[in-house]
Amino acid sequence: MRLQDFPKLAWFVISLAYIDTSCLALDVQPESGSGWTHKQAVTAEKFMVSAAHPLAAETGYDVLRAGGTAVDAAVAVQLVLNLVEPQSSGIGGGAFMLHWDAKRRELSTIDGRETAPAAARPVYFLDENGDTKQWWATVTGGGSVGVPGTLKLLALAHQRYGGLAWGDLFESAIELADSGFEVTPRLATSITQAKAVGLDRFDATRSYFFNDDGSTLAAGAILKNPEFADTLRIIAEGGAESFYRGQIAEDIVNAVRSTKDNPGLMTLEDLATYEAKFRRPVCSSYRSYQVCGMGPPSSGALTVGQILGMLNHFDMRDMGLGVDTIHLYSEAAKLAYADRAMYMADSDYVRMPMQGLLDPAYLTFRAQLIKLDRVRRNPGHGNPPWQDAALYAPDNKEERPGTSHFSIVDRFGNAVSMTTTIETGFGSRVMVGGFLLNNELTDFSWEPEKNGRPVANRVEGGKRPRSSMSPTIVFKPDGAPYLLLGSPGGSRIINYVAKTLIAILDWDMDIQEAMNVGHFVSRNGPIDIESGTIASEFTKQLQKRGHEVNVRDLNSGLHGIMIKDELLVGGADPRREGVVMGD
Repeated sequence: MRLQDFPKLAWFVISLAYIDTSCLALDVQPESGSGWTHKQAVTAEKFMVSAAHPLAAETGYDVLRAGGTAVDAAVAVQLVLNLVEPQSSGIGGGAFMLHWDAKRRELSTIDGRETAPAAARPVYFLDENGDTKQWWATVTGGGSVGVPGTLKLLALAHQRYGGLAWGDLFESAIELADSGFEVTPRLATSITQAKAVGLDRFDATRSYFFNDDGSTLAAGAILKNPEFADTLRIIAEGGAESFYRGQIAEDIVNAVRSTKDNPGLMTLEDLATYEAKFRRPVCSSYRSYQVCGMGPPSSGALTVGQILGMLNHFDMRDMGLGVDTIHLYSEAAKLAYADRAMYMADSDYVRMPMQGLLDPAYLTFRAQLIKLDRVRRNPGHGNPPWQDAALYAPDNKEERPGTSHFSIVDRFGNAVSMTTTIETGFGSRVMVGGFLLNNELTDFSWEPEKNGRPVANRVEGGKRPRSSMSPTIVFKPDGAPYLLLGSPGGSRIINYVAKTLIAILDWDMDIQEAMNVGHFVSRNGPIDIESGTIASEFTKQLQKRGHEVNVRDLNSGLHGIMIKDELLVGGADPRREGVVMGD
């Protein structure tokens, strides 16, 4: 492994400290007030993994070193993340995977998004008076749980692209669950914060995440999960089907349907009939690159593509990072999020103008609405070329950031970019078999219709809720993969990914430097600026131009790999505890 020289930016003060010969961490001075420290890019020649926890990255590294494929490593990484980062993802949730097959030169996207129980109806989130239910009362309990899809996704991908035996990929997670792992400061803080919103409500989560006296587990405590180890042993031997049928499935259904005050509708049939799906990738042009991602039910690739498609009309390279850049970006994001709210949902249930939303002529028209000296307040959706463009009502529902992302390249040139979630941190708070169940149903619109028009993202039985998860692979003009990227962050994920792509593709930053740049986010409202970073220096200028600006913490979790000059260059978000490992 070799280190790539890091750009000497004025606000970086760097000193290096190695974890081991393969994984690099940094002891550096943070930007003033940012609360996090910068990391430096890691380079390798053969293979690489970038993931949100050192133990997960190490597990993926070991699989790759043993000759495993990118998908083999993805299975192992996800299982360990479930254990050590339970607030973010796991087998009780859902995921999207992008896979590049180097031999076939083929990009595939796999949808493992959760589904609504078959019995769910559009009025699911309305009370007896027709009013929407309260947020946390609806999140906590079985009523928010969608049918999990992550394991079916992993099994489908492994069947097609795996090389090592399925059961062997469970060994690290089982060993860690039995022997225990050290609670990180991030997990300890997350538990403390979640206690105020029901994490200790149910017996299983209370006994696992808290001490006998009710106090929160402290950072550094050793946490074991033998129940999860037993669950993994069953799945390792019996395959993914042993999760969707049999005792595990019965336990899930019983837990979902029996929670007091907020029971769910899930049945054994819902679990037994769940299927992960190959979907057609959604790709859009930016400069000379093709930016590809996950299509519906994800809004990620479409919305990122729209933002970049509009900014294609502006010289972002020469502008660099400054007030004009943030202004233009914000205006483009507003327009894209307006279209997202109006049109984007599960395309198996809703007709969508997918081609129209990325139509070059349409995006040119939308870009013409952006002016350097004008701020548009909450612009409305456009009318892309599509005969049913005025059929629906908008849904501005936000997602919560209980999510993770990892990127992997194997020695064969195959690549995985995967974003995985249980929705809100710690999901529904319902725990079964040592793992948490998601609260993904709350990603649906809580209002089935507005002004007599149906909302595209309304609840329907078997439907998958709209997502902002944006696993991305960027391709060079010759069709070779150039960049893998993704992030957690709820509905801000799209912004985190789009900003980082601009920093790399327009400003020639390496992947780590691009992650280190302070965030600026717009979701068709105020601009959120990351506090304590270089981006926050433009706050007053943006306000003078007419923008409403919120300076705040923006806790992304970007993890990515760049393939450049026959080297792998990896980055891990400095805002979280993730690392890059490669050989």
